[in-house]
Amino acid sequence: MRFSFSTAGESHGPAEVTLVHGVPAGLPLTVEDVDRDLARRQKGYGRGGRQKIERDGIEFIGGVRHGRTLGAPVSMLIRNQDYANWEARMTPDPVEEGKDGKHNQPVTLPRPGHADLAGMQKYAFDDLRNVLERSSARETTARVAAGGVAKRLLSEFGIEIHSAVYRIGGAATEKQTAVAGAATADESDVRCPDPEAAEKMKAEIDAARRDRDALGGEFVVVARGCPPGLGSYVDWRDKLDAKLAAAVMSINAMKGVEFGDGFDVARHRSSEVQDEIVPSENGEGVAGLTRTSNRLGGLEGGMTNGEPVVVCVAMKPISTIAKALQTVDLSTGEPSRAFRERADSCAVPAAAVIGEAMVAVVLAETFLEKFGADNLTDLRSSYESYMRRLQGTVGGVRSAAPSGSSGSSGFGPS
Repeated sequence: MRFSFSTAGESHGPAEVTLVHGVPAGLPLTVEDVDRDLARRQKGYGRGGRQKIERDGIEFIGGVRHGRTLGAPVSMLIRNQDYANWEARMTPDPVEEGKDGKHNQPVTLPRPGHADLAGMQKYAFDDLRNVLERSSARETTARVAAGGVAKRLLSEFGIEIHSAVYRIGGAATEKQTAVAGAATADESDVRCPDPEAAEKMKAEIDAARRDRDALGGEFVVVARGCPPGLGSYVDWRDKLDAKLAAAVMSINAMKGVEFGDGFDVARHRSSEVQDEIVPSENGEGVAGLTRTSNRLGGLEGGMTNGEPVVVCVAMKPISTIAKALQTVDLSTGEPSRAFRERADSCAVPAAAVIGEAMVAVVLAETFLEKFGADNLTDLRSSYESYMRRLQGTVGGVRSAAPSGSSGSSGFGPS
C-alpha cells in the first residue's frame, strides 16, 4: 500500500481525524513529533480569535504501540475545543423542526471566493454551513498531522523540510533570501527571515485589519537531502513536480505554484537557466557531482536531481472578511452582503507550515515507491544500497562498454 492519508471532520464539529496509510513498521513516532508542527500552524501574525480557543494536539487511536509504528494505518484524533460552543448547531443527531431555531437557521449568503455557492449547487444544500464546515481551513490541522508522520519518516534518511514567507501583500523580500533562511524562519512571527521585510509585512497586516480586510502572500517550501531519482519521467502520473503541484494547490486559498525560479525562467535563454553539472568538491553533491545553481528547484524530468527541492506557492487573501462583499441572498434572490464569521487578517505564515506537510507527504510517498518496504530495517537497507551504488561510480551510472566490445549494453546484466 502506498503512503497516503485521508481526513474527516468539520470545523466546529467534535474533532478532526487523520488516517495515514503505508507507514512502515518500526518507525519511532511520538505525540511530540506531530504536535510540534500543529503548534507552529497556530502561530503567526494576523491570526484570528479561533487560535485562542484551540490547543491543537493529537491522540493516537491506532497504528502506534510503545512509541513505534506497527505497519498498520496510523490514526490520529485532534479534538475541537470550540465544539462546546457549537454543539447545538453541529450535533450529528437529528434536530426536531423548530427546536433551537436561533442556532439552526440556514445560512444563505455565500462569500465570493469561497466554496459556499458552488458547494451548495453541487450537493443540493439550502444551508451553506453544510459546505463551509468542511471547506474550512480547520481541516488543515489534520493535514499537518499527516505531514508530521511523513516528516518523521523522511528525517530517518536525512531529509529535512522547512518553509519561509517572502511576500505578504505589497511587502516582500527576495525569494532566495527566504530559501536560504527557511530553517530559521520560525524566529519571525510572520515566518520571514528578513527582519526589515518582516516589519513591513506586519505593518501591512495591521493596515488590512484596520480596514476590516485580509491579505494573501507567497511562501517557499524547501526540502534538503532528497536523493536523486525520486519520481519518474516514464509516466505522467509519476512525475514528482506534478504530484507536488497538485498537493500544494489542494490547500485552501492557494492559487499558484512554481519550482525554483518558476515563471522567471521563461524570460531567459536556455544558457541562462539550466543548472550546469560540475565535479563536486569538499564532499558536496551526490556521486561526485554537483550543480552551479538551482534555478529549476531540484527537479528535472519529473525527478529529484540531488539539489534542494524548492516549491513556491501563492496564496490569495482569505474570503471571510469583516468588510463583507456583495452577494445574493439565496433564500430571497435579493442583493445582500456576504456571510462572515471569525477569521484571520493574514494566514500566510500558517499556510507555509501546511505547505511543508503536503510536500512531506508527497516526498514520503515517492520515497517509499522507490525504496519501499514493510519495515524500517528493510527500507534503510534498500536506501543505503542505492546510495552506495551512486557513490561508487561517476555520476552513479554504470560505464558503457567500449565501441565494438561484447560487454554490457548498459541496460542490465549481459
